[in-house]
Formats: sequence, C-alpha cells, structure tokens
Amino acid sequence: MPTHNCEVCPLRSRYNKKPTSLLGRLWRWHIGWCPGWKRYMNAQPHEKREAIKTRYNIKNQE
Repeated sequence: MPTHNCEVCPLRSRYNKKPTSLLGRLWRWHIGWCPGWKRYMNAQPHEKREAIKTRYNIKNQE
C-alpha cells in the first residue's frame, strides 16, 4: 500500500494544534477539494475513515 503524505502533513499538524489558526483553516479548506486527500480517505479502513470524519467534522466525503 502506498503511503500518503496526509499522515504527516505539516498543515494537518497545525490544524490539530490550533484549528482556528490561518494555516489550520487553510488545511481544512484544502481537504474539501484535494484529490490526494480523497485518495487517502478511500485507502483507509472504514473504522478509521469514520473516526477521521468525526474528528474533522467532514460530512460529504465518502
């Protein structure tokens, strides 16, 4: 299985530390349209995908 940079993304780390920061908000906006994020989410097992969706309040991604 190929590794995804989404696991170690510096912007994701910024969002995790402080979601209201400019870079954190930029990352949150970015995952709404990023094809790499969509591939990353589709590569995750169902349980992990649901946990990520809950953590980041993602409603519309499969």
